Amino acid sequence: METKGRLLKRNPEPVKTISRPQVTVTQPKSEPAKPEPTPNTGVGGSSLDTMTAACASELMNATTSFHKLHLKVTGDGSFAAHTALNPFYQGLHEHADTLVEGYQGVAEKLLTYTEVPARTLDTVADGVAYLRDLYNIINKLQGMMPYSEIVNNLDLVKDSINSTKYKLLFLK
Repeated sequence: METKGRLLKRNPEPVKTISRPQVTVTQPKSEPAKPEPTPNTGVGGSSLDTMTAACASELMNATTSFHKLHLKVTGDGSFAAHTALNPFYQGLHEHADTLVEGYQGVAEKLLTYTEVPARTLDTVADGVAYLRDLYNIINKLQGMMPYSEIVNNLDLVKDSINSTKYKLLFLK
């Protein structure tokens, strides 16, 4: 048997070559761009720095206000209110500290604080009204805040506020 006649012959024309696409690799900059907080526009606390410092101060003052309310609440439902306020006021300083340290780290600057006296709370109703005010302050700051990690931390403060408000309003 003859196998020579059955072999395929190679085409003498060159085979098509496939070229690979060119890949360009860019190196990251040596230092990422520093986030720029809004400039301090002065009166009214419209700058992000001023609003963040004011919110932190309010949280620190609220610790004192709610601690005092915790100690003096009386009447129907006072034990439930006393019990609800304890973990809340104890956590406020930590929330304020987390807010300030996180913001100062991302903005790479220290905040300046204005001294404001703590609010006096005489009744649970006063405490609930203050919780609503704190919630609104935090909500406003979140609307201005470009840093998601700080917005998330402020959500945790709002969660504590909501939980405490629930306990004060409905658990007697």
